[in-house]
Amino acid sequence: MDTDLILEHVARHIRLEEKETEFFLSLLHPATIPRKSFLLQPGNISRNESFITSGCLRTYTVDDKGQDHILMFGIEGWWMSDLYSFLTQTPSSCFIDALEDTSLLQLSKSNLEKLYEAVPRFERYFRLILQNAFVAQQQRINQNLSFTAEERYREFTRKYPGLEQRIAQKHIAAYLGITPVFLSMLRRKLSGK
Repeated sequence: MDTDLILEHVARHIRLEEKETEFFLSLLHPATIPRKSFLLQPGNISRNESFITSGCLRTYTVDDKGQDHILMFGIEGWWMSDLYSFLTQTPSSCFIDALEDTSLLQLSKSNLEKLYEAVPRFERYFRLILQNAFVAQQQRINQNLSFTAEERYREFTRKYPGLEQRIAQKHIAAYLGITPVFLSMLRRKLSGK
């Protein structure tokens, strides 16, 4: 189990003693999600918070016309779940699938509670993670409402550097709320500047 990335992530927010680190790691379970496989589907309950050590996940919904609407991508060093489903232990309304073979370290809700009890500073860690997620969600909503397609594309490349070389153009277009054809035109326009 490769734990370097998650320990670096935790160390950016809180300091742990060796015993606390060992306890935290004992609560994590490795998982692998093959490309095109699901971590979560609508109607299922999100049982784990998943830290991505390699690969890429996407969270999305599908409308009644069969159109994907990508809410977010998850890349190395990110936590991913349907947070509402995880916290309330109610069925999810979204899909989470792997766009690449993805390796995860998972933390169940019961293990998260054990962690809070044994190492209270993890409440600070996850509070900071949740605050950052909330801010990112608010920014994404604002950008979808008020940014042009070009501005949304530039923000995508800033937020997810290098990701456009790893995933299909149709996924980027679905994230931006535009068609793949329009994305191609936009890229051509920007490469000509």
